[in-house]
Formats: sequence, C-alpha cells, structure tokens
Amino acid sequence: MSKENQKTSKNDVVPSVVKFLSNEWFEGEFKEQPLYLQEIFELLLETEYGGDLDLRLKMLSCLRTSRNLAQTLAAFTDEEIQKVCSSAAS
Repeated sequence: MSKENQKTSKNDVVPSVVKFLSNEWFEGEFKEQPLYLQEIFELLLETEYGGDLDLRLKMLSCLRTSRNLAQTLAAFTDEEIQKVCSSAAS
C-alpha cells in the first residue's frame, strides 16, 4: 500500500485490482470462498483460540469481504471476467 496522502491515479489502481482479481479467479472456485472460510472459521471457533474477540472480528471481516467480492462478481460469467482481466492487463 502507498503512504497516506500520496497521490495515485486510476491508471495505477485499476491494473492492480485487475491483476488481483485475475490471480484470485484462476486459483480455484472463488465463488465458493465464503463458504470455505465459514467452514474453517466455525471449526476454529470450537478451539481455545475461538474465544479471542480480536480473532473473531478479523474472521467476520474476512467473511464479509469475501462475500462482497463473490456477490459483485456473481453477475458475470467466468468467460466475461477472464476477457476483461485479459484485456485490462494488456
């Protein structure tokens, strides 16, 4: 991440986001990630570490971010996402 108050341009940010999405998309079924995280976190909560409030808040934040991204991308087909990522990365 850049330093606070440092100027960035759309030309810097958009390719970085596209690269991130492209890398994540090809790692596997990203649309299933919220379910995978939920399953992992539910098992973790049954351990002694599950009582840590800070850890619980981080887990909820991860789930929320993952769900939001999956919901945002759900409207598009895999082919559409791949096409946009390929054209934006070029």
